Amino acid sequence: MLQIYTKSQLALRNGSDREELWIAYKGLIYDVGTSRHWKKGMHYGHWAGQDLTEELKDAPHAEEVFLRYPVVGKLG
Repeated sequence: MLQIYTKSQLALRNGSDREELWIAYKGLIYDVGTSRHWKKGMHYGHWAGQDLTEELKDAPHAEEVFLRYPVVGKLG
């Protein structure tokens, strides 16, 4: 069973407040810390620690990109 995190808890995983780089998409939280694209907590104008569900429609990639990263929790 996945742990549930609030938006406030997710926001702490932005690479500044803690080392974790997490993002949420469609209710799941992904650890993107191994991605070279997220190294400083930012990826093409998007900060880690946020729910990026709405922003994906403007991305140059599909949601399958999230399959590369481990799911660490659910957004509750």
